[in-house]
Amino acid sequence: MIPFVKLHGAKNDFILSPASEAPPEGLPELAVAICDRYTGIGADGWMLVDETPGEGYDATIRLFNSDGSEPELSGNGTRCAAHLLLHDKPDTSEVRIRTAAGIKHLRIVERRGLEIQFEMNMGHVRVVELNAQVQGLDAVLVDPGNPQCAFPVSDFDFNWRAVGAATERDPMFPNRTNVSFVRKVDGHTIDIRFWERGAGETNSSGTGSTGAATAAVARGLVRWPVTVQTPAGSLTLRSDDSVYLTGPADVIAEGIWFYGKIEENE
Repeated sequence: MIPFVKLHGAKNDFILSPASEAPPEGLPELAVAICDRYTGIGADGWMLVDETPGEGYDATIRLFNSDGSEPELSGNGTRCAAHLLLHDKPDTSEVRIRTAAGIKHLRIVERRGLEIQFEMNMGHVRVVELNAQVQGLDAVLVDPGNPQCAFPVSDFDFNWRAVGAATERDPMFPNRTNVSFVRKVDGHTIDIRFWERGAGETNSSGTGSTGAATAAVARGLVRWPVTVQTPAGSLTLRSDDSVYLTGPADVIAEGIWFYGKIEENE
């Protein structure tokens, strides 16, 4: 049995479990099982949380996508971890979380009942290639801690899901890539659709929003600060030496997952 708490960051949902409660082996397979929306709990990813502090950080997270792959970072997922760590600490407003992409600093902007708004320091976002050609389309390649391919588009009236799936596994990305489709709304606003590596279509993405906003600014489409409109609502980003992402995290449920059923059926 593995205890869990399910949270979502702008409808990008994650199952969080104590790292100490997970078995030492078979984690990718368990991630696929627990994230299954019919026979598991259902989520875009499964996260193991280790609350042991270390030099410069308060906790460590390890994330698995719903296909069992292990990404470097999830902005929405890290906010969910921050919620889990701080929701019962009303006198604490900041937390430092160690991820596979480095230590991320988050601070509480506002508490709204069970929902908490966080600002997360996403760090320096690198523009890898400003004018790339991917799948025969114009794109910007960026790195906010994981690989991102942003396609500037005028609308979403095409099969962007098929393009996203093909782009994720394009040979030019040996470790696969996250994909976003970016439409300019005005000088400080973009509208996005997401295809995430290892999860497929998602309602929102923290790193995807960060990468897409950076790509749009680099192309001269918008200026900082940037509001990102997603199918799940809006996220906001600002920039100085780093890019800062503000968005919600909210708890959904908690319980026990009886993963032993997997062993019984083998």
